[in-house]
Amino acid sequence: MKTTRLLAATALTVATGFSATAVSAEELTLCWAAWDPANALVELSKDFEAKTGNTMKFEFVPWPNFADRMLNELNSGGKLCDLLIGDSQWIGGGAENGHYVKLNDFFEKEGISMDDFLPATVYAYSTWPKGTPNYYALPAMGDANGWFYRKDWFEKPEIQAAYKEATGQDLREPQTQEELLQIAQFFQGREIDGKKRYGAAIFTERGSEGITMGALGSLFTFGFKFENTPGKYDMEGAVNGPDSVKGLEFYKTLYKTATPPGYTDAYMEQSLDAFKSGQVALGMNWFAFFPGLYSDPDIGGDKIGFFPNPPQKVAGSMLGGQGISVVSYSDKKDAALEYIKWFAQPEIQAQWWKLGGYSCRKSVLLDPSFKDSQPFAADFLVAMGDVKDFWQEPAYAELLLAMQKRLHDYVVADKGTAQEALDKLVEDWTETFQDEGKL
Repeated sequence: MKTTRLLAATALTVATGFSATAVSAEELTLCWAAWDPANALVELSKDFEAKTGNTMKFEFVPWPNFADRMLNELNSGGKLCDLLIGDSQWIGGGAENGHYVKLNDFFEKEGISMDDFLPATVYAYSTWPKGTPNYYALPAMGDANGWFYRKDWFEKPEIQAAYKEATGQDLREPQTQEELLQIAQFFQGREIDGKKRYGAAIFTERGSEGITMGALGSLFTFGFKFENTPGKYDMEGAVNGPDSVKGLEFYKTLYKTATPPGYTDAYMEQSLDAFKSGQVALGMNWFAFFPGLYSDPDIGGDKIGFFPNPPQKVAGSMLGGQGISVVSYSDKKDAALEYIKWFAQPEIQAQWWKLGGYSCRKSVLLDPSFKDSQPFAADFLVAMGDVKDFWQEPAYAELLLAMQKRLHDYVVADKGTAQEALDKLVEDWTETFQDEGKL
């Protein structure tokens, strides 16, 4: 059976340009998080198997355990993963610690140009040092934090009339953060179809990255920056300046006045559950989940609407998404590189989008038909044009844990003021960068 498969695959190489022989065929393991796009990648990868004779195994880890599991694997020099779709924040550590294969020579040899991918995704998912032409991953899964809402509730005449009476405005997709808050507060505790509903499902989780990913969506739009001067680590007045304080105060108000009861430790799964169960009118989450939401028989289709993170003082969306890297400890690097070459093809990237993945390739995203290909496609383009990311430093985990603590203590646990929380965060991060020799 295997021989037949290899012969069939070899026959395809004339048309595809891939080579497959019984000697070169390998079993590759690709590691990623366990979520809907991973299932789409399994389906997509059947084409790679057919064309090359290589076989694919997948190690998908639930999001709450993904970072710990994979970073431990990398730091121990483990050989579980030949290919890894790792978070954007890992690129610095992956490069500096020698976990990822540098891909420049391979890209040049195979004619793979980073100019063919959206600049924001190349910068975030592929480069180290940031913005330099040193590539350690191919942009694989574009993503950003966006919003969805109960469109059917928004369209109810009685709801529209009540909102108009309460605010003097028409109920619509929010155009600013302040308008988002106003809408969420309007729905908080409101009875709809005989049930008590709430405003918004946002991120408050402390253990991994949740509250940071959620709060930064507000902070960025109010003017929060990590540095005054990119690359200088001059955080005073940027991280804890007046605009940043306003953004953090805003996120706490949103949490305190417009979320379901007991919503103290919520991230991706809890946001989806709250929305699918009809608890909330609005929800924040990653665009990666939007195809599944739209196809949901209970809350999808005509019942759901989507919008990118609205601006306040400036536009800004929290970056998600990942690049795909070849793990330097793999004994099957040649076959893993063959997978990268296959995945980068325009026709494969187009199929990736159709199956539920988020392509980063310009030929897909800038095609005139893209905006109408899904009800959230145009919003995704807007979000990806405004994305900002967390620190991508090798010490990112320590930096992230500090922000998780300071934000959760203030927003959820009511400890101190926003100014105090951000001042302490600057102190935390200054100590980390001093230990790293960067300050």
